[in-house]
Amino acid sequence: MAIAGSAPLATILSLYVFQAALLKGAAQEPVVSLNLVTDNVSVVEGEMAIISCRVKDNDDSVIQLLNPNRQTIYFRDVRPLKDARFQLVNFSDNELRVSLSNVSLSDEGRYVCQLYTDPPQEAYADITVLIPPGNPIIEARDEVLSEGNETEMTCSAMSSKPAATLRWMKGDKELPGKPKVELTYDRMYTVTSRLKFTVSREDDGVPVACIVDHPAVKDFQAQKYLEVQYKPEVKILVEFPQGLTREGENLELNCQAKGKPQPQRVSWVKVDDDVPSHAVITGGDLYIENLNKSYNGTYRCVASNAVGESFDDYILYVYDAPTTTPKPTTATTTTTTITTTTISYPEANQDTAPGTEPAAHDSRAGEGAPRAVDHAVIGGVVAVVVFAMLCLLIVLGRYFARHKGTYFTHEAKGADDAADADTAIINAEGGHTNSDEKKEYYI
Repeated sequence: MAIAGSAPLATILSLYVFQAALLKGAAQEPVVSLNLVTDNVSVVEGEMAIISCRVKDNDDSVIQLLNPNRQTIYFRDVRPLKDARFQLVNFSDNELRVSLSNVSLSDEGRYVCQLYTDPPQEAYADITVLIPPGNPIIEARDEVLSEGNETEMTCSAMSSKPAATLRWMKGDKELPGKPKVELTYDRMYTVTSRLKFTVSREDDGVPVACIVDHPAVKDFQAQKYLEVQYKPEVKILVEFPQGLTREGENLELNCQAKGKPQPQRVSWVKVDDDVPSHAVITGGDLYIENLNKSYNGTYRCVASNAVGESFDDYILYVYDAPTTTPKPTTATTTTTTITTTTISYPEANQDTAPGTEPAAHDSRAGEGAPRAVDHAVIGGVVAVVVFAMLCLLIVLGRYFARHKGTYFTHEAKGADDAADADTAIINAEGGHTNSDEKKEYYI
């Protein structure tokens, strides 16, 4: 028992002898040694830090660990300091490793690994205590926004060490904020960031996130969803007819309007005139039967909500009713080449830009139906062709009448008085001197 109890006593006595020797040789300044190695440590408040003192070449010298106040934490494998948070992890001739649990801000500082030689050798391990910020808080100036207005948001991250960095994201786009950093009395930092931006209807329902960057935390953020109100978006669809609008047919238009809030009222009007008395309007539908040219004009669908009013236009142009052309009863032998000129109208733009006067739908464009030439145009072309043919016949007649054909006959004069054919030939050998000139006309 006496032998067992003498070991701790001997260790304590050797510690005191060692400290006395240090005090005696205090005039000798310790030197920073490359033979003694340690590491800096960053640790989150409340977690555990590991301090390691390592000796490359040890000649049986004593290793000890000192706190920032140069109090001995461990001398070899003995802990003189009465702080149970320090625990021995490993001790050998070449290493002294100690753990510090439940780290607090007061534990921050420079720890000393010391090798007792002459002069003493030292290495330093800095412990940095990280304190994460509290939950970020987003405050918005406006809960409900209208398109085109500017809004302001503020994000705060309080009581952190070191100071946090705040970033703003709207959807997948990063926006620049204006940060402000304040140092509080307890050596903590409070960071505030302000963000200003203008909203559009596309921002409705989009999240705005405040992201906190800090070495003590990961994926730390707060977000707020935007609520943006906007005036209606109006579009007119042609349900019938699919082609040209002609006399005697029916017209059916459908007006689609959506906005936030939903439009409370949808109405139809005719620009600079009244809607036909027999037109039927049901909600966003307009129905007109038995069309005629007096209905031509611009029909407008108007929708409104609490934010504003929008409209879309449809231009109605009624064509003549289709006619049937009788089949020809006689065959025509004259081949005539007719050059046809295609007349096209500009297509109506069906997309309506919000906030501007929309492009009107034009029934003359056929709304996707095949384009056709008016009957009046066809009649005019045929009349021109017939007139040209008559003029051509008259010119040819006059041309042939002026060009006559002249030739001479070789009949012998007096052949009628000859007794036979031989005599008539003999009488004719004298040439044409005795023959009469006969003329024939070719028309």
